[in-house]
Amino acid sequence: MQCPLIVITGPTASGKTARAVALARRLDAEIISADSRQVYRGMTLGTGKDLEEYGDVPYHLIDICPAGYKYSLYEFLRDYQAAYDDIAGRGKRVILCGGTGMYVETVVKGIQLPPVPENRALREELSQHTLEELTAMLRSMKTLRNNSDIDSPKRAIRAIEICLYYHEHPHLKAATEPHPIENAVVIGVEIDREARRRRISDRLNQRLAAGMVNEVETLIAQGVPPEDLIYYGLEYKFVTQYVMGQLTFGEMHDLLEIAIHQFAKRQMTWFRGMERRGTPIHWLRYDLPEEEFTSQALQLIEQAEIN
Repeated sequence: MQCPLIVITGPTASGKTARAVALARRLDAEIISADSRQVYRGMTLGTGKDLEEYGDVPYHLIDICPAGYKYSLYEFLRDYQAAYDDIAGRGKRVILCGGTGMYVETVVKGIQLPPVPENRALREELSQHTLEELTAMLRSMKTLRNNSDIDSPKRAIRAIEICLYYHEHPHLKAATEPHPIENAVVIGVEIDREARRRRISDRLNQRLAAGMVNEVETLIAQGVPPEDLIYYGLEYKFVTQYVMGQLTFGEMHDLLEIAIHQFAKRQMTWFRGMERRGTPIHWLRYDLPEEEFTSQALQLIEQAEIN
């Protein structure tokens, strides 16, 4: 049986893209990004797109939305499926590459999110409630694995709207339950804490030197509201605060460095949770020579195809 999906994932600064590109060249594959911020145009340095690494390898779901937009998991699953069908329909292999654990796990688990229409009466009713009240309502309906559904009243109301719609339409609710992809191969790029911290710090300095502050200034000059950039967190939060005069350069650098380290820890927590929830991740060292990493990845893929 042919392996339908290959995943390369891992924490930030582990070198996922280079590994996925090398593997894609060996398999004549195309890459679908599983990064929740690389979808935005103009947000290049801060999201670490590293587009030059792809070379002649086609990639998908990068630079597909304007900066300031709030891309959702539903949209990602829709766009992922369209890209997958296009690639597979041309006889190519698919590699899903990225560190947004929620995106990776949702795909591998085969979870679908059927479209949910607006309920204007419900929205009007819920608009009278505070974000804290909306959060409490949503927590009573489902387990919140992160804060994306409750970072604003508008998103919390939409999440409640979706939960209620699925409850009222149980045949759709079944699609949102896990139906794991058979023989998917999930490969994690393993990097020890000290090496990860060193690479994060080095990369941050490189990106600042390459013009990350100018990138944020350009986005604001193009009309992207600063609060929308702050919403994206990490680089865009702290650099925007610096550009707006709320932080000194040194404060921005130090707070951002700490935040990225914390983000990497949260990513690893998610990946360990994925494993506990039944998704095997085959961890390969970040510092393996390219040929050895690719060879080990190919062995894992061949084993999945046999099984």
